[in-house]
Amino acid sequence: MHSKLTSALTLCLVTILSIVYVRAQDSAASSANPNPELVGQLTKQLNVTPEQATGGAGAIFGYTKSKLSPSNFSKIASSVPGMDGFLKAAPSTGGTSASALNSLGGAVPGSAGSMASGAGGGVASLAGSFQKLGLSPDMVSKFAPVMQNYIGSKGGSGVAGLFASALH
Repeated sequence: MHSKLTSALTLCLVTILSIVYVRAQDSAASSANPNPELVGQLTKQLNVTPEQATGGAGAIFGYTKSKLSPSNFSKIASSVPGMDGFLKAAPSTGGTSASALNSLGGAVPGSAGSMASGAGGGVASLAGSFQKLGLSPDMVSKFAPVMQNYIGSKGGSGVAGLFASALH
């Protein structure tokens, strides 16, 4: 009787641990590539790795989240499956070098680059995140239109306009 109980408990424990392991693997996979379509577009068009695409998009989405009202950002988030994964993948910034900020000045004519004024101002604050990903700060200007086109295809031009307005 005792060995049957031990066997049953062992089987239950193994089952529970298997479920936890599978869920952890699924979670890791979804955070590694929260949106295969958008990550695929960024990697193909910009010749970056999936990790750089995910982290760079996450940094830009985090920036737009800080610039928009919660209701406006939720319109963007609902158009981008995997938004939480992108936001979690964004590298933390520990400061931005002056040369990185200078390289962003005018990087996006008529859009994001026009905000690169002063230390940490505008999208220049993204330079540190992009450097941590092994990307030059001017890549922000290359990510933004790809992301805006994707958002427009999923949520319409109004939602794409909200995204663009946060970068101006």
